[in-house]
Amino acid sequence: MLRLIPEKSLRFVAGALAVLLGLAAPAFAASATAAPLLAFSARIAGDDARTRLIIDFDRKPDFKVHYVANPYRVLIDLPETDFGIKAEQLEARGIFSEIRYGTMAEGRSRIVLTAKKPITVALAEVQEEQGAASYRLVIDAAIATKEAFQAQMEKQSWQEATAPATEQKPVMLPGGNAGGPFVIAVDAGHGGIDNGARGGITQTEEKNVTLAFAKALADALNTLPDTKAILTRDKDEFLSLSQRVQLARNEGANLLISIHADTLKQKDTRGATVYTISDKASDSLAASLAERENLSDQIAGIAFVDEPAEVADILLDLTRRETQAFSINLAQSVVSTFKNEVLLINNPHRHAGFRVLTAPDVPSILLELGFMSNKDDEQLLIDPAWQKKVAGLVAKAVGEYRATVVANGG
Repeated sequence: MLRLIPEKSLRFVAGALAVLLGLAAPAFAASATAAPLLAFSARIAGDDARTRLIIDFDRKPDFKVHYVANPYRVLIDLPETDFGIKAEQLEARGIFSEIRYGTMAEGRSRIVLTAKKPITVALAEVQEEQGAASYRLVIDAAIATKEAFQAQMEKQSWQEATAPATEQKPVMLPGGNAGGPFVIAVDAGHGGIDNGARGGITQTEEKNVTLAFAKALADALNTLPDTKAILTRDKDEFLSLSQRVQLARNEGANLLISIHADTLKQKDTRGATVYTISDKASDSLAASLAERENLSDQIAGIAFVDEPAEVADILLDLTRRETQAFSINLAQSVVSTFKNEVLLINNPHRHAGFRVLTAPDVPSILLELGFMSNKDDEQLLIDPAWQKKVAGLVAKAVGEYRATVVANGG
């Protein structure tokens, strides 16, 4: 049979064979008589939070999934395979920065998916086409935390598949972490190339304020019983809005709290605000703020493609039905806890169409701590003592929300 191996995969084999052969025992017994599989078509789609890879085979492929770090990679081990795939069909996109494939050794082939960030394989399965004329390998990958990626590496076995293909379960847990700790995703707004707002007096950038407060909030939340706080980012790096949502869902978050500190032309306006999602903004200030925050991806050069209107409506409806009541209750709890302790803007609970609040199964709020455009707010926002105080109040509000709203089923 003609071996249709792309030139780039031959280069990959020459350069990486010695390294990768040392990583694992042979995954498959070589057979001198079995004809190689034929991978005859492929396609890839997704964004920088979730990406799906589909490869069509002439016969049912056995496969194994492994993880390798530095850089972050997913390895798909296969029996000997002829790759009759056009190069453009597997051009790296979405999560993946590079895709390589080719022969590893006699009787063995491998696909190497290199990722820009830590990832997890949320779904890996073989689907039989009608009449068993062909078989489709489907790999769904999603971004994960560094800790989750490391945990995957530590528990994997190179001699056995991580799990049979039919038993792979998505890691995007709906409705939070049932039976485990109460998980709160703390999202420090902006980061990396996206600086956010800038203080008028100190020139402090919003991305640094939000990260400092997010760390203080995570510390405060972790003092609550049976509670685990995770940070969507723990350093100065850019995350797209969809990545932030995906990270919360991957961790089975019960709540997402996104932290911000914006600017306004009206420099005398100050105080904290709590936002929840809505398809219609509560007022012009909320609408303007949501519009600016939703431009975060464009600042980093990421094109955002709107879902078809009917899909967007369905997603928003799901969000409203499943989680909006919980989000509103959390917002009200924060506002109530802040009273007489933290200055609040007039009508402190507002709503608008923030994309970072769109997880259909995670109650979410966006907390505007204050305004970098106001000199008094700015001084408080950069004060570690004030940050610690407010973080403690937010943690208290979360504890009360959990004790009352969640315990009573909303």
